[in-house]
Amino acid sequence: MAHTLIASGWTPLLLYKPVRKLMENQRSDIVGMMTLKQFVSGLDAIPVMTSWYLADISEAKGRQDLYKRQSPQRLNSLKEHALIESVVSSNRIEGVEVDKKRIGTIIFGKSLLHDRSEEEVRGYREALNLIHDRGEKLPLTENICKKLHRLTRGEIWDAGKYKDKDSDIIEKRPDGTSSIRFQTVTAGKTSFCMKKLIESWHECISETKVSPLIALAAFNLDFLCIHPFRDGNGRVSRLLMLLQSYHLGIDIGEYISLERLIEQNKERYYETLRLSSEGWHEGRHDPWHYINFVCFIFKNAYREFEERLDRLPQPRGEKTAMVQDAVKSFPGDFSVADILLKCPIVGIDMIRRVLKDLQAQGVIECLSRGRNAKWNKTGN
Repeated sequence: MAHTLIASGWTPLLLYKPVRKLMENQRSDIVGMMTLKQFVSGLDAIPVMTSWYLADISEAKGRQDLYKRQSPQRLNSLKEHALIESVVSSNRIEGVEVDKKRIGTIIFGKSLLHDRSEEEVRGYREALNLIHDRGEKLPLTENICKKLHRLTRGEIWDAGKYKDKDSDIIEKRPDGTSSIRFQTVTAGKTSFCMKKLIESWHECISETKVSPLIALAAFNLDFLCIHPFRDGNGRVSRLLMLLQSYHLGIDIGEYISLERLIEQNKERYYETLRLSSEGWHEGRHDPWHYINFVCFIFKNAYREFEERLDRLPQPRGEKTAMVQDAVKSFPGDFSVADILLKCPIVGIDMIRRVLKDLQAQGVIECLSRGRNAKWNKTGN
């Protein structure tokens, strides 16, 4: 009889050795089949939809960088909100919930915790703080993976340790029946496969033969297929996604919760994971279902970032200061269009008012009028 660990989504199933041995004999050597290892040498082509996602994300990242320089005061409220959402959503995906009235105390307070669920929620907060505080300076290693797992699992006996028994992913149906959805890497091969996965990640990033965001998504897929821990793999996978995005210069997860977006699209998350894991051991799987899902999450995070920032009240004089800083940054002639590129959230009427004020102060002069009017600083 199998012993089942019940959780939402993918659930590990521990099987007795005779049953497990039969399954192992049906498997190929997975080391050469991992998605990221296949990507190391580069890709001949990528799906059109993936290309569109990458282009949209690149463009949105450029706009975010402008927002960060021009409106840093308004970003702090986004950070705190994202932290709370990430902690609650990532745990809730795995069936771990706490009293809503205690969320603030658990996440930001120092009081004693009531139960294991509260320990795991606060532990996830500590893991997020570690990643946000150190960002790209926190290396991706096996020890870091284990540390993130240890933080998120509280005081449980195998926190921070790879699984010591083989486990499979099972699907539990509403009628009470279940079936094996995916056979994970055996316990004996887990450490070796994690080492190879991390090596492939560093090789992909250093060689730049494949888009870094594609490499991130492929890593995430392989991590979930390896399933290195007895429990808590989903939470660690989302923390690693955040950490790796920092390594790529993508810090949108600091302002918008990637975990909440995944939770809001949980059915799509599990479906794309199912589709992309089929044939994984033999290297016959199609990783693009899941890769596109990860790209979808990042694209929506950037979209939401802009929407939320636009709704936040602006400090008095913030837009005026943006235009003034833009004017100072130009080495020579400039136009209203040039300022708009540097200040995308400032309207053209506001820009013209500021230019008129600066002209009255003798700071700038108008070199030509009309639709393509040129300006220059009087010192030039």
